[in-house]
Amino acid sequence: MNTALVSGLIILVLLVIMLLAGVPIAVALGISSVCAILPVMDTSVAVLTGAQRIFSGISVFSLLAIPFFILAGNIMNKGGIAVRLINLAKLITGRAPGALAQTNVIANMLFGAISGSGTAAASAMGSIIGPIEKDEGYDPNFSAAANIATAPTGLLIPPSNVMITFSLVSGGTSVAALFMAGYIPGILWGLACMVVIYFIAKKKGYRAKTKFTFKEAMKIILQALPCLLLILIVIGGIIGGIFTATEGSVVAVVYSLVLSLFFYRSISLKDLPKIFKESAEMTGIIIFLIGVSSIMSWVMAFTNIPTAVSNGLLAISSNKIVIFLLINVILLIVGTFMDMTPACLIFTPIFLPVCTALGMNPIHFGIMLIFNLCIGTITPPVGTTLFVGVKVGKVKIETVFRQLLIYFAAIFVVLMLVTYIPQLSLWLPSLMGYV
Repeated sequence: MNTALVSGLIILVLLVIMLLAGVPIAVALGISSVCAILPVMDTSVAVLTGAQRIFSGISVFSLLAIPFFILAGNIMNKGGIAVRLINLAKLITGRAPGALAQTNVIANMLFGAISGSGTAAASAMGSIIGPIEKDEGYDPNFSAAANIATAPTGLLIPPSNVMITFSLVSGGTSVAALFMAGYIPGILWGLACMVVIYFIAKKKGYRAKTKFTFKEAMKIILQALPCLLLILIVIGGIIGGIFTATEGSVVAVVYSLVLSLFFYRSISLKDLPKIFKESAEMTGIIIFLIGVSSIMSWVMAFTNIPTAVSNGLLAISSNKIVIFLLINVILLIVGTFMDMTPACLIFTPIFLPVCTALGMNPIHFGIMLIFNLCIGTITPPVGTTLFVGVKVGKVKIETVFRQLLIYFAAIFVVLMLVTYIPQLSLWLPSLMGYV
Protein backbone atom coordinates (compact mmCIF):
# COMPACT_ATOMS: atom_id res chain seq x y z
CA MET A 1 0.00 0.00 0.00
CA ASN A 2 1.54 3.37 -0.99
CA THR A 3 2.42 6.13 1.46
CA ALA A 4 -0.22 8.60 0.23
CA LEU A 5 -3.03 6.07 0.68
CA VAL A 6 -1.87 5.03 4.17
CA SER A 7 -1.42 8.63 5.37
CA GLY A 8 -4.70 9.71 3.81
CA LEU A 9 -6.63 6.89 5.50
CA ILE A 10 -5.01 7.66 8.88
CA ILE A 11 -5.96 11.35 8.62
CA LEU A 12 -9.52 10.56 7.49
CA VAL A 13 -10.25 7.83 10.04
CA LEU A 14 -8.71 9.63 13.03
CA LEU A 15 -10.30 12.96 12.09
CA VAL A 16 -13.79 11.43 11.81
CA ILE A 17 -13.43 9.47 15.08
CA MET A 18 -12.19 12.49 17.05
CA LEU A 19 -14.83 14.85 15.62
CA LEU A 20 -17.58 12.34 16.49
CA ALA A 21 -16.09 12.11 19.99
CA GLY A 22 -16.39 15.89 20.37
CA VAL A 23 -12.67 16.72 20.16
CA PRO A 24 -12.13 20.36 19.04
CA ILE A 25 -11.41 20.43 15.32
CA ALA A 26 -8.05 22.18 15.68
CA VAL A 27 -6.82 19.50 18.10
CA ALA A 28 -8.22 16.73 15.88
CA LEU A 29 -6.42 18.18 12.84
CA GLY A 30 -3.09 18.34 14.66
CA ILE A 31 -3.22 14.84 16.15
CA SER A 32 -4.43 13.14 12.96
CA SER A 33 -1.79 14.93 10.88
CA VAL A 34 1.11 13.97 13.16
CA CYS A 35 -0.14 10.34 13.33
CA ALA A 36 -0.36 10.24 9.52
CA ILE A 37 3.35 10.96 9.13
CA LEU A 38 4.50 8.35 11.70
CA PRO A 39 4.69 5.43 9.19
CA VAL A 40 7.48 7.26 7.34
CA MET A 41 9.10 9.35 10.08
CA ASP A 42 10.42 8.92 13.63
CA THR A 43 7.99 10.06 16.35
CA SER A 44 10.27 12.71 17.90
CA VAL A 45 11.06 14.19 14.48
CA ALA A 46 7.36 14.20 13.50
CA VAL A 47 6.30 16.00 16.70
CA LEU A 48 9.13 18.55 16.46
CA THR A 49 8.41 19.23 12.80
CA GLY A 50 4.71 19.58 13.58
CA ALA A 51 5.45 22.24 16.20
CA GLN A 52 7.71 24.08 13.77
CA ARG A 53 5.01 24.01 11.11
CA ILE A 54 2.49 25.60 13.49
CA PHE A 55 4.76 28.56 14.16
CA SER A 56 5.86 28.95 10.54
CA GLY A 57 2.22 28.69 9.44
CA ILE A 58 1.13 31.65 11.53
CA SER A 59 4.30 33.72 11.09
CA VAL A 60 2.90 35.38 7.98
CA PHE A 61 2.46 39.15 7.83
CA SER A 62 -0.71 38.99 5.73
CA LEU A 63 -2.46 37.09 8.54
CA LEU A 64 -2.56 40.33 10.54
CA ALA A 65 -5.44 41.36 8.31
CA ILE A 66 -7.71 38.76 9.92
CA PRO A 67 -7.71 40.09 13.52
CA PHE A 68 -8.07 43.68 12.32
CA PHE A 69 -10.98 42.89 9.99
CA ILE A 70 -12.62 40.91 12.81
CA LEU A 71 -12.17 43.88 15.16
CA ALA A 72 -13.53 46.33 12.56
CA GLY A 73 -16.53 44.06 12.00
CA ASN A 74 -17.26 43.80 15.73
CA ILE A 75 -17.02 47.57 16.17
CA MET A 76 -19.41 48.13 13.27
CA ASN A 77 -21.76 45.41 14.56
CA LYS A 78 -22.10 47.32 17.81
CA GLY A 79 -21.95 50.70 16.09
CA GLY A 80 -25.56 51.17 15.05
CA ILE A 81 -25.12 50.74 11.31
CA ALA A 82 -27.78 48.02 10.91
CA VAL A 83 -30.78 50.36 11.12
CA ARG A 84 -29.23 52.85 8.71
CA LEU A 85 -28.49 50.14 6.15
CA ILE A 86 -32.01 48.72 6.52
CA ASN A 87 -33.51 52.13 5.82
CA LEU A 88 -31.31 52.47 2.73
CA ALA A 89 -32.35 48.99 1.56
CA LYS A 90 -36.02 49.93 2.09
CA LEU A 91 -35.49 52.94 -0.12
CA ILE A 92 -33.94 50.76 -2.85
CA THR A 93 -36.67 48.09 -2.85
CA GLY A 94 -39.53 50.63 -2.88
CA ARG A 95 -42.99 49.03 -3.13
CA ALA A 96 -42.02 45.79 -4.88
CA PRO A 97 -43.78 42.54 -3.86
CA GLY A 98 -42.27 41.36 -0.59
CA ALA A 99 -40.43 44.67 -0.24
CA LEU A 100 -39.49 44.06 3.39
CA ALA A 101 -37.99 40.65 2.58
CA GLN A 102 -36.24 42.23 -0.42
CA THR A 103 -34.97 44.88 2.00
CA ASN A 104 -33.59 42.06 4.17
CA VAL A 105 -31.63 40.69 1.22
CA ILE A 106 -30.00 44.00 0.29
CA ALA A 107 -29.31 44.83 3.93
CA ASN A 108 -27.67 41.41 4.40
CA MET A 109 -25.45 42.01 1.38
CA LEU A 110 -24.40 45.44 2.65
CA PHE A 111 -24.07 44.57 6.32
CA GLY A 112 -22.38 41.22 5.66
CA ALA A 113 -19.82 42.93 3.45
CA ILE A 114 -19.08 45.50 6.14
CA SER A 115 -19.01 43.08 9.09
CA GLY A 116 -17.53 40.12 7.19
CA SER A 117 -19.85 37.73 9.02
CA GLY A 118 -22.91 35.84 7.82
CA THR A 119 -24.06 35.08 11.36
CA ALA A 120 -23.75 38.75 12.34
CA ALA A 121 -25.84 39.74 9.32
CA ALA A 122 -28.51 37.11 10.06
CA SER A 123 -28.67 38.18 13.71
CA ALA A 124 -28.70 41.95 13.17
CA MET A 125 -31.08 42.03 10.21
CA GLY A 126 -33.36 39.27 11.41
CA SER A 127 -33.87 40.82 14.82
CA ILE A 128 -34.71 44.26 13.34
CA ILE A 129 -36.63 43.44 10.15
CA GLY A 130 -38.36 40.28 11.44
CA PRO A 131 -40.73 42.04 13.89
CA ILE A 132 -41.60 44.67 11.26
CA GLU A 133 -42.45 41.94 8.75
CA LYS A 134 -44.61 40.19 11.34
CA ASP A 135 -46.53 43.42 12.02
CA GLU A 136 -47.24 43.75 8.29
CA GLY A 137 -48.63 40.21 8.05
CA TYR A 138 -45.63 38.29 6.72
CA ASP A 139 -45.33 34.61 7.61
CA PRO A 140 -42.44 34.40 10.13
CA ASN A 141 -41.12 31.28 8.39
CA PHE A 142 -41.02 33.13 5.06
CA SER A 143 -39.20 36.05 6.69
CA ALA A 144 -36.69 33.82 8.48
CA ALA A 145 -35.99 31.81 5.31
CA ALA A 146 -35.27 34.96 3.28
CA ASN A 147 -32.94 36.22 6.02
CA ILE A 148 -31.06 32.92 6.39
CA ALA A 149 -30.72 32.25 2.66
CA THR A 150 -29.03 35.60 1.97
CA ALA A 151 -26.94 36.17 5.11
CA PRO A 152 -23.82 34.44 3.64
CA THR A 153 -23.63 36.83 0.67
CA GLY A 154 -21.40 39.13 2.73
CA LEU A 155 -18.78 36.34 2.88
CA LEU A 156 -18.42 36.58 -0.89
CA ILE A 157 -18.71 40.37 -1.14
CA PRO A 158 -15.43 41.75 0.30
CA PRO A 159 -13.75 42.29 2.60
CA SER A 160 -13.82 38.62 3.59
CA ASN A 161 -11.57 36.83 6.09
CA VAL A 162 -12.04 33.46 4.41
CA MET A 163 -10.60 34.94 1.19
CA ILE A 164 -7.49 35.98 3.12
CA THR A 165 -7.25 32.45 4.52
CA PHE A 166 -7.59 30.98 1.03
CA SER A 167 -4.90 33.33 -0.26
CA LEU A 168 -2.50 32.01 2.37
CA VAL A 169 -3.21 28.30 1.95
CA SER A 170 -3.27 28.46 -1.87
CA GLY A 171 0.28 29.74 -1.98
CA GLY A 172 -0.23 33.48 -2.26
CA THR A 173 -3.20 34.07 -4.57
CA SER A 174 -3.75 37.85 -4.70
CA VAL A 175 -6.12 39.01 -1.96
CA ALA A 176 -7.12 42.05 -4.02
CA ALA A 177 -7.95 39.78 -6.98
CA LEU A 178 -10.05 37.51 -4.74
CA PHE A 179 -11.86 40.53 -3.31
CA MET A 180 -12.77 41.73 -6.80
CA ALA A 181 -13.72 38.21 -7.91
CA GLY A 182 -16.28 37.84 -5.12
CA TYR A 183 -18.51 40.76 -6.11
CA ILE A 184 -20.44 39.30 -9.05
CA PRO A 185 -21.02 35.82 -7.51
CA GLY A 186 -22.13 37.42 -4.22
CA ILE A 187 -24.51 39.81 -5.96
CA LEU A 188 -25.88 37.01 -8.16
CA TRP A 189 -26.61 34.95 -5.02
CA GLY A 190 -28.60 37.86 -3.58
CA LEU A 191 -30.44 38.56 -6.85
CA ALA A 192 -31.41 34.90 -7.25
CA CYS A 193 -32.98 34.95 -3.79
CA MET A 194 -34.75 38.22 -4.58
CA VAL A 195 -36.35 36.58 -7.62
CA VAL A 196 -37.60 33.75 -5.40
CA ILE A 197 -38.96 36.26 -2.88
CA TYR A 198 -40.69 38.22 -5.65
CA PHE A 199 -42.75 35.27 -6.87
CA ILE A 200 -43.59 33.96 -3.38
CA ALA A 201 -44.54 37.43 -2.14
CA LYS A 202 -46.62 38.14 -5.25
CA LYS A 203 -48.53 34.89 -4.71
CA LYS A 204 -49.12 35.67 -1.01
CA GLY A 205 -49.89 39.35 -1.55
CA TYR A 206 -47.03 40.82 0.50
CA ARG A 207 -46.56 44.47 -0.47
CA ALA A 208 -44.82 47.45 1.13
CA LYS A 209 -46.91 49.96 3.05
CA THR A 210 -44.28 52.68 3.40
CA LYS A 211 -43.55 55.52 1.00
CA PHE A 212 -40.69 57.97 1.41
CA THR A 213 -40.74 61.66 0.56
CA PHE A 214 -37.76 63.17 -1.24
CA LYS A 215 -36.59 64.79 2.01
CA GLU A 216 -36.80 61.47 3.90
CA ALA A 217 -34.97 59.67 1.10
CA MET A 218 -32.10 62.16 1.16
CA LYS A 219 -31.83 61.89 4.94
CA ILE A 220 -31.64 58.08 4.71
CA ILE A 221 -28.94 58.23 2.04
CA LEU A 222 -26.85 60.75 4.01
CA GLN A 223 -27.11 58.67 7.20
CA ALA A 224 -26.04 55.47 5.41
CA LEU A 225 -23.29 57.08 3.32
CA PRO A 226 -20.57 56.95 6.02
CA CYS A 227 -21.15 53.19 6.41
CA LEU A 228 -20.83 52.60 2.69
CA LEU A 229 -17.70 54.74 2.54
CA LEU A 230 -15.93 52.10 4.65
CA ILE A 231 -16.20 49.61 1.79
CA LEU A 232 -15.18 52.23 -0.76
CA ILE A 233 -12.15 53.39 1.23
CA VAL A 234 -10.86 49.93 2.18
CA ILE A 235 -11.51 48.07 -1.07
CA GLY A 236 -10.66 51.09 -3.20
CA GLY A 237 -7.40 51.56 -1.31
CA ILE A 238 -6.40 47.92 -1.73
CA ILE A 239 -7.30 47.79 -5.41
CA GLY A 240 -5.70 51.15 -6.10
CA GLY A 241 -2.45 50.03 -4.52
CA ILE A 242 -2.60 52.74 -1.84
CA PHE A 243 -2.24 50.08 0.86
CA THR A 244 -2.12 46.31 1.22
CA ALA A 245 -4.98 44.17 2.54
CA THR A 246 -3.27 44.11 5.95
CA GLU A 247 -2.90 47.89 6.03
CA GLY A 248 -6.48 48.19 4.76
CA SER A 249 -7.70 46.18 7.73
CA VAL A 250 -6.08 48.70 10.10
CA VAL A 251 -7.70 51.56 8.16
CA ALA A 252 -11.04 49.76 8.59
CA VAL A 253 -10.55 49.59 12.38
CA VAL A 254 -9.65 53.29 12.66
CA TYR A 255 -12.52 54.36 10.41
CA SER A 256 -15.10 52.19 12.21
CA LEU A 257 -13.91 53.48 15.59
CA VAL A 258 -14.17 57.11 14.55
CA LEU A 259 -17.57 56.50 12.93
CA SER A 260 -19.06 54.62 15.89
CA LEU A 261 -17.54 56.72 18.68
CA PHE A 262 -17.82 60.25 17.32
CA PHE A 263 -20.19 60.29 14.34
CA TYR A 264 -23.00 57.91 15.28
CA ARG A 265 -22.07 57.89 19.00
CA SER A 266 -23.57 54.41 19.28
CA ILE A 267 -20.75 52.99 21.39
CA SER A 268 -18.64 54.49 24.16
CA LEU A 269 -15.10 53.95 25.38
CA LYS A 270 -16.33 51.62 28.13
CA ASP A 271 -17.71 49.25 25.44
CA LEU A 272 -14.30 48.81 23.82
CA PRO A 273 -12.73 46.28 26.28
CA LYS A 274 -15.58 43.83 25.64
CA ILE A 275 -15.29 44.32 21.86
CA PHE A 276 -11.52 43.79 22.02
CA LYS A 277 -11.97 40.64 24.11
CA GLU A 278 -14.54 39.14 21.71
CA SER A 279 -12.30 39.96 18.75
CA ALA A 280 -9.26 38.39 20.43
CA GLU A 281 -11.20 35.19 21.15
CA MET A 282 -12.40 34.90 17.54
CA THR A 283 -8.90 35.64 16.25
CA GLY A 284 -7.32 33.04 18.53
CA ILE A 285 -9.61 30.32 17.21
CA ILE A 286 -8.95 31.14 13.55
CA ILE A 287 -5.17 31.64 13.87
CA PHE A 288 -4.76 28.40 15.85
CA LEU A 289 -6.73 26.56 13.15
CA ILE A 290 -4.46 28.03 10.47
CA GLY A 291 -1.35 27.05 12.43
CA VAL A 292 -2.50 23.47 13.00
CA SER A 293 -3.73 23.07 9.43
CA SER A 294 -0.23 23.91 8.22
CA ILE A 295 0.86 20.58 9.74
CA MET A 296 -1.72 18.83 7.59
CA SER A 297 -0.63 20.78 4.50
CA TRP A 298 2.96 19.72 5.10
CA VAL A 299 1.98 16.07 5.67
CA MET A 300 -0.07 16.10 2.46
CA ALA A 301 2.80 17.56 0.46
CA PHE A 302 5.35 15.17 2.03
CA THR A 303 3.25 12.08 1.30
CA ASN A 304 1.94 13.27 -2.10
CA ILE A 305 -1.73 13.03 -1.05
CA PRO A 306 -2.90 15.85 -3.41
CA THR A 307 -1.24 14.06 -6.34
CA ALA A 308 -2.93 10.80 -5.38
CA VAL A 309 -6.33 12.51 -5.11
CA SER A 310 -5.75 14.27 -8.43
CA ASN A 311 -4.84 11.01 -10.15
CA GLY A 312 -7.86 9.31 -8.58
CA LEU A 313 -10.30 11.97 -9.76
CA LEU A 314 -8.78 12.10 -13.24
CA ALA A 315 -9.04 8.30 -13.40
CA ILE A 316 -12.83 8.64 -12.96
CA SER A 317 -13.09 11.02 -15.89
CA SER A 318 -10.92 13.32 -17.94
CA ASN A 319 -13.90 15.59 -18.59
CA LYS A 320 -13.44 18.75 -16.57
CA ILE A 321 -17.22 19.35 -16.44
CA VAL A 322 -17.65 16.03 -14.62
CA ILE A 323 -14.67 16.63 -12.31
CA PHE A 324 -15.82 20.14 -11.36
CA LEU A 325 -19.31 18.83 -10.63
CA LEU A 326 -17.88 16.04 -8.47
CA ILE A 327 -15.71 18.52 -6.52
CA ASN A 328 -18.75 20.76 -5.99
CA VAL A 329 -20.77 17.83 -4.62
CA ILE A 330 -17.93 16.87 -2.24
CA LEU A 331 -17.55 20.46 -1.02
CA LEU A 332 -21.31 20.83 -0.52
CA ILE A 333 -21.33 17.68 1.63
CA VAL A 334 -18.23 18.79 3.55
CA GLY A 335 -19.75 22.23 4.16
CA THR A 336 -22.73 20.71 5.94
CA PHE A 337 -20.43 19.13 8.54
CA MET A 338 -17.51 21.53 8.84
CA ASP A 339 -17.03 25.26 9.43
CA MET A 340 -15.67 27.38 6.59
CA THR A 341 -12.15 28.07 7.86
CA PRO A 342 -11.06 24.47 8.58
CA ALA A 343 -12.77 23.24 5.40
CA CYS A 344 -10.92 25.86 3.36
CA LEU A 345 -7.62 24.95 5.01
CA ILE A 346 -8.07 21.21 4.46
CA PHE A 347 -9.55 21.02 0.97
CA THR A 348 -7.72 23.81 -0.83
CA PRO A 349 -4.42 21.87 -1.06
CA ILE A 350 -6.35 18.75 -2.13
CA PHE A 351 -8.56 20.16 -4.89
CA LEU A 352 -6.59 23.19 -6.11
CA PRO A 353 -3.96 21.10 -7.96
CA VAL A 354 -6.73 19.09 -9.64
CA CYS A 355 -8.57 22.17 -10.84
CA THR A 356 -5.46 24.02 -12.00
CA ALA A 357 -4.40 20.88 -13.91
CA LEU A 358 -7.72 21.13 -15.74
CA GLY A 359 -7.13 24.79 -16.59
CA MET A 360 -9.07 26.52 -13.80
CA ASN A 361 -7.57 29.79 -12.56
CA PRO A 362 -6.75 29.69 -8.79
CA ILE A 363 -8.87 32.84 -8.28
CA HIS A 364 -11.83 31.14 -9.95
CA PHE A 365 -11.28 28.02 -7.84
CA GLY A 366 -11.14 30.12 -4.65
CA ILE A 367 -14.53 31.71 -5.36
CA MET A 368 -16.05 28.32 -6.25
CA LEU A 369 -14.72 26.82 -3.01
CA ILE A 370 -15.90 29.72 -0.84
CA PHE A 371 -19.32 29.73 -2.55
CA ASN A 372 -19.77 26.04 -1.70
CA LEU A 373 -18.70 26.51 1.90
CA CYS A 374 -21.01 29.53 2.27
CA ILE A 375 -23.93 27.24 1.41
CA GLY A 376 -22.77 24.97 4.23
CA THR A 377 -23.33 27.76 6.75
CA ILE A 378 -27.09 27.62 6.09
CA THR A 379 -27.52 23.84 6.04
CA PRO A 380 -27.81 21.44 8.99
CA PRO A 381 -26.27 19.90 11.03
CA VAL A 382 -23.49 22.51 11.51
CA GLY A 383 -25.01 25.54 9.77
CA THR A 384 -24.25 28.31 12.26
CA THR A 385 -26.03 30.96 10.21
CA LEU A 386 -29.08 28.72 9.93
CA PHE A 387 -29.32 28.29 13.70
CA VAL A 388 -28.80 32.00 14.37
CA GLY A 389 -31.48 32.90 11.81
CA VAL A 390 -33.94 30.43 13.33
CA LYS A 391 -33.27 31.78 16.81
CA VAL A 392 -33.75 35.46 15.95
CA GLY A 393 -36.75 34.61 13.75
CA LYS A 394 -38.35 32.67 16.62
CA VAL A 395 -39.35 29.79 14.35
CA LYS A 396 -38.71 26.04 14.17
CA ILE A 397 -35.87 24.74 12.05
CA GLU A 398 -37.99 22.05 10.35
CA THR A 399 -40.60 24.53 9.09
CA VAL A 400 -37.99 27.03 7.91
CA PHE A 401 -35.90 24.36 6.20
CA ARG A 402 -38.85 23.38 4.00
CA GLN A 403 -39.12 26.99 2.85
CA LEU A 404 -35.36 27.15 2.28
CA LEU A 405 -35.43 24.37 -0.32
CA ILE A 406 -36.49 26.68 -3.15
CA TYR A 407 -33.72 29.13 -2.18
CA PHE A 408 -31.20 26.27 -2.24
CA ALA A 409 -32.32 25.45 -5.79
CA ALA A 410 -31.81 29.07 -6.89
CA ILE A 411 -28.43 29.30 -5.13
CA PHE A 412 -27.30 26.00 -6.70
CA VAL A 413 -28.10 27.37 -10.15
CA VAL A 414 -25.86 30.37 -9.40
CA LEU A 415 -23.14 28.01 -8.13
CA MET A 416 -23.22 26.11 -11.43
CA LEU A 417 -23.00 29.40 -13.35
CA VAL A 418 -20.04 30.50 -11.23
CA THR A 419 -18.35 27.11 -11.72
CA TYR A 420 -18.75 26.84 -15.48
CA ILE A 421 -18.58 30.52 -16.52
CA PRO A 422 -15.12 31.65 -15.33
CA GLN A 423 -15.67 35.28 -16.35
CA LEU A 424 -18.28 35.72 -13.61
CA SER A 425 -15.35 35.49 -11.20
CA LEU A 426 -12.51 36.69 -13.39
CA TRP A 427 -13.97 39.63 -15.30
CA LEU A 428 -13.50 42.25 -12.57
CA PRO A 429 -9.99 41.03 -11.58
CA SER A 430 -8.97 41.03 -15.25
CA LEU A 431 -10.43 44.52 -15.64
CA MET A 432 -8.16 45.65 -12.79
CA GLY A 433 -5.14 43.85 -14.28
CA TYR A 434 -4.91 41.02 -11.74
CA VAL A 435 -5.43 38.21 -14.28
